[in-house]
Order: sequence, then C-alpha cells, then structure tokens
Amino acid sequence: MTLISSILATGISWETDFVTAKETATKDHKVILLNFSGSDWCGPCIRLEKEIFESAIFSEYAHDHLVLLKADFPRLKKNQLTKEQQSKNDHLAEVYNKEGKFPLTLLVTPEGKVLKSWDGLPHHSPDQFLNEVKAGVDASN
Repeated sequence: MTLISSILATGISWETDFVTAKETATKDHKVILLNFSGSDWCGPCIRLEKEIFESAIFSEYAHDHLVLLKADFPRLKKNQLTKEQQSKNDHLAEVYNKEGKFPLTLLVTPEGKVLKSWDGLPHHSPDQFLNEVKAGVDASN
C-alpha cells in the first residue's frame, strides 16, 4: 500500500473550523491537534506536513485518537482563503499563536486547554513525534 493510499484508507482529514473540531472531539472523546501553517511559503511547515503528518504511522494514530485542525496562513494569491476562513484562523491565532510562529502545533482538549506544544519543526522522526503526542493524549485521560 502506498503512502497516498494509506492516507486515503485511514480517512485522515484536517478540519478548518475550531467549533466543529471541538464538537467532534467532545463527541468522539478525542483531543485536537491544532497546526498553524504557512502552507505555501513556510519551509518548515511544508516539511512538517510531508515528513510527519503525511506519514502512515501518524495518519493511522490520528484517525483513531485525534481531531486534526489546520489554521493555514497562505501568502500566494492563488491560495488565498475566504474572508470567513481567514477570520476564523485570525481568531485562533489571537488565542493560541499570539507571537505568529510557524509552524506551531498544539495538542488541545475539547475545552480549549493546551496540553502540549511544538514550536517550529520538531526534530524528531514520525515515531518520536507520535510518542510525544500519545503522552499528551494519555495525560488528558
């Protein structure tokens, strides 16, 4: 099974609305993994996506244990967000990313409490990163 088909098979997808993410996390007893990204200009953001978030091991775990939430801040005109989505992302940044760091990844409870954060590109393998995520999830239970 290729990486792409593995991701498709696990059904991994990123939510873009915090309210929906919190509702899903509450209903499914999961934790939210919130990622602030500059998907079309931030090199470390692109590497984080490719090297960790698109890894089969992360995708499989995320499917069962996490609600993935992306707050993207693209710069290229062709990738611009709707005004509504930009407003939602700006609000998330005001609450969770006041310093405007990219990438910034947070493990958050459905109530909005930050359990763990990763500032920048984690210098870990997907396995090591996932172990840190699992520790945060386990601590929330």
